[in-house]
Amino acid sequence: MAPKKSTKSAAVPTGPSKEEAHGYEFGGPIGAALISFGLPIACYAFAFLCNDVTGCPAPSLLSPSKLFTPPTLSRQSGWQHAIDVLKQETGWPGFAGLINIEATVGTLAWYGLSLMLYVLLPAKEVEGTELKTGGRLMYRMNSFTSALTILGICAAGTWALGPEFQVWTFINRNYIQLLTANILTSFFLATFVYVRSFAVKAGNRDLRELAAGGHSGNMLYDWFIGRELNPRITIPFLNTEVDIKAFMELRPGLLGWIILDLAFMAKQYDSYGYVTDSIIIVTVSQAVYVIDALYNEPAILTTIDLTTDGFGLMLAFGDLVWVPFTYSLQAKYLSVHPVMLGPFSFAAILGVQGLGYYIFRASNSEKNAFRTNPNDPSVAHLRYIETHTGSKLLTSGWWGTARHINYLGDWLMSWSYCLPTLAAGYKIVPSIMTPGTRLVTTDGMAGAAIPVTYFFMLYFAVLLIHREMRDEEKCRRKYGKDWERYCDKVRWRIVPGIY
Repeated sequence: MAPKKSTKSAAVPTGPSKEEAHGYEFGGPIGAALISFGLPIACYAFAFLCNDVTGCPAPSLLSPSKLFTPPTLSRQSGWQHAIDVLKQETGWPGFAGLINIEATVGTLAWYGLSLMLYVLLPAKEVEGTELKTGGRLMYRMNSFTSALTILGICAAGTWALGPEFQVWTFINRNYIQLLTANILTSFFLATFVYVRSFAVKAGNRDLRELAAGGHSGNMLYDWFIGRELNPRITIPFLNTEVDIKAFMELRPGLLGWIILDLAFMAKQYDSYGYVTDSIIIVTVSQAVYVIDALYNEPAILTTIDLTTDGFGLMLAFGDLVWVPFTYSLQAKYLSVHPVMLGPFSFAAILGVQGLGYYIFRASNSEKNAFRTNPNDPSVAHLRYIETHTGSKLLTSGWWGTARHINYLGDWLMSWSYCLPTLAAGYKIVPSIMTPGTRLVTTDGMAGAAIPVTYFFMLYFAVLLIHREMRDEEKCRRKYGKDWERYCDKVRWRIVPGIY
């Protein structure tokens, strides 16, 4: 039997939003356009320029001047020659080959499975934070059991069929097409919620409201940043309401990240007959991060994504495309180039992961415990200042060392995703010994792949600093002089003694 619809508390909106619309972020409409249409190109660039046809990076990228030889070519012919060479080296399938029916159906089936488990599995009803217009939304939470169900099915299939399990072969056969299908899904979803947001009326009993930064009046920017704060839909015939933002944040894309990692691990085993310690530590480290997020699902309700940001292309693309397809780049790289770390490097990287996870989890647990019950013995000793809004800001413990100390743990964990790839690219060349086969070599490639495999660590640093700046601005607007008083007591932003 489908669960009954239960998504809102009894409170009724009492008045207009307490927070007025604020200015542009992310560079305004120009930045929104560049991000919206530039990031899909970046995803394709990662997929094609670091590939299993010629190598990582594609050989011509190491000697760009050779792309325009012979020198007798005109400028126009030279560019065409360069494009033709890159197409050949990257295995470019043509625009028509970027999508196929198999990948499209598979993508829809993946979302359908996620939705089915959301509806059918037992769930905990959790109350969200108070909305600016008053009242609280209820959230149905069972992403952890949904993940265990899916991973259990994959484990059983792998036990029975090994690397030939259909899920793994399907992903590795349709990787580019799956990327395209999810890009299109994110664009459709962003457009759907944008159009639907114009039905939001002030004082409505459905507790629908616009995001403070999402109704600037510029169509492109609002579509990108997200116009409605918590868009929801009711599933026909099942009488179950789904919070689109919370659902997409934790389910198809986040778990999809680990499913891609596992598919690449299966590919490595199928190609070489073994699984390396490098791909194991990457996959396990990332799985720990994801499973931790799913297990602590209620913690998402106090994040800036849920409390402040609307749901537009920024979050839709980030959740469904950017996270699974770029965060899994290291495993994709290692599936073709099997790096053996050895016990010393393995232990060192594991130590970095352990330290990052400890800071991340301990600080977040302390914050959540204090928010839930300040008198809990584990946090009752902590010092804090109370703001004019009634909020309490911790000035001791983890949060007395830095205002966003959890971001430091987050970033340290990202190191353990990148370090296992070491510092070399790879070339794929025809085998002289066995005609018709290919070899993976690192001759002349030292350091060539660093921008690709270490991209996540660099990008994540920029992301966390940008998010910290957004958090600071939000808190400054909310708490006013109380925030300045808090900053005087807790001086450091993320890294104690440095930043």
